[in-house]
Amino acid sequence: MITVHHLNNSRSQRILWMLEELGIPYEIKHYQRDAKTMLAPASLKKVHPLGKSPVITDGDITVAESGAIIDYLAQNYGQNLLTAVNTPEYRQYTYWMHFAEGSLMPPFVMKLVFDKVRSAPVPFFLKPVTKGIADKVMKSFVGPNISANMDFINEHLAKNEWFVGAKMTGADFQMSFPLEAAIAGRAQGNYPHINAWVKRVQARPAYQKALKADGHYDYA
Repeated sequence: MITVHHLNNSRSQRILWMLEELGIPYEIKHYQRDAKTMLAPASLKKVHPLGKSPVITDGDITVAESGAIIDYLAQNYGQNLLTAVNTPEYRQYTYWMHFAEGSLMPPFVMKLVFDKVRSAPVPFFLKPVTKGIADKVMKSFVGPNISANMDFINEHLAKNEWFVGAKMTGADFQMSFPLEAAIAGRAQGNYPHINAWVKRVQARPAYQKALKADGHYDYA
């Protein structure tokens, strides 16, 4: 049986959703973030040296990284979530699988870091300096990148029900976490087609089952 080493409020939520869509029996081993650092506990390093989630074990096989896990599950348990190679659909599939973590998540992470810089306790005479630096980086780099990415995705979803056209694929699972985080507050703007896609995902029975299996997920 597949075991999902699941960290609360993390990318592993999309793995639970995928497993529910596939109807694969699985079990969850729960891990909780440190209340102060919000990092994963050291116990996850017993599963994978980097101590991050998601990680799955399938018998004696261990797979880490969301994209690798999604590909593994699709190749072994859900061929219907893949596309034929060397086709326009396959190129879309591989693009969005890489875009999610390669282009979309980095500016979101930077926003999280600079938001913390803004609110970090520092001597009063340094507060204007730290806030000024954070504001400048957000305005000149992070904010424009987030807006450009979100506009791009919104335009794509205006023409496509799922990320690879009319068919749900592994790319939709991969894109779910950053877009849920964006809609929950990491991105500012009007993105009706992204909102519609997130609502469509969250309304799926398998998604709702995954939420119940997890027990807590702030971005739903």
